[in-house]
Amino acid sequence: MQRATGVAPAGPEGSDEVAVEEPLEIRISGEAVAVTMRTPGDDLDLAVGFLFAEGLIHGAADLGSVAHCGRPDDEGYGNLVEVTPAPGVQLEVERMEASRRGTLTTSACGVCGRRSVDDLLARVGRVPDGAAVGAELIASAPDRLRREQRAFARTGGTHGAAILDAGGRLLAVAEDVGRHNAVDKAVGALVRRGVIATAPPLGTPPTPGPAPGEAPALLVVSGRASFEIVQKAATARIPVVAAVGAGSSLAVDLARRAEIALCAFVRDGSFNVYSRADRILPGRP
Repeated sequence: MQRATGVAPAGPEGSDEVAVEEPLEIRISGEAVAVTMRTPGDDLDLAVGFLFAEGLIHGAADLGSVAHCGRPDDEGYGNLVEVTPAPGVQLEVERMEASRRGTLTTSACGVCGRRSVDDLLARVGRVPDGAAVGAELIASAPDRLRREQRAFARTGGTHGAAILDAGGRLLAVAEDVGRHNAVDKAVGALVRRGVIATAPPLGTPPTPGPAPGEAPALLVVSGRASFEIVQKAATARIPVVAAVGAGSSLAVDLARRAEIALCAFVRDGSFNVYSRADRILPGRP
């Protein structure tokens, strides 16, 4: 029960349930690159989503294998993921080490070591135009996400993230004690399926993406929209972000410069729009 759902009994005689939080070490070819505190489950997606957000991998073609290390009966099994690059692919682990050496990525952290918005935009560029997202879909997205948050329903202790296409089809959904981990899990699942790949560098023409109706169009998160949430959406080329909570000043700045439609306080059928309102189709609300 505990590891499959991210839920563990607590309190007198197990009268309460809490979200599980354990460390996950991510390695590339045997070399540790990060440790994150997460809720067990979808660990391979989390590792891939994390490396993708950091720019170490650019898509499924960079991946050889992704697997838990050790044997199931080993102590601590499940808390270490090994990523092996595809043949001929070299990942810039040294760049990660330079920015993260001696640090721990916690469930509240997101982009430790990222120097500036300019650096990010130089790497991922602006999010290209695509199908607009209906206001009604944005307004209903948090309720759809909540229905998928089974661990939250039992513990009240996890965040959720979901990615939908412009037609409202749910492409990926994940839960975790960390907001950024939940997004990494959802994005990582789509990277592994070949749906998401890195944007081209700034100033180069956009590369063809998924066919209309299949492309990720909306990222919805259960908490606030901070810089790292918008950063992950920009890297994944998701044009609309919807957050149940508030948006931070840096998140708004990045959304405007990356040309993402940032919607916050999405609740009770309404929301605020801070950037690229033209990416949203009018209608209710």
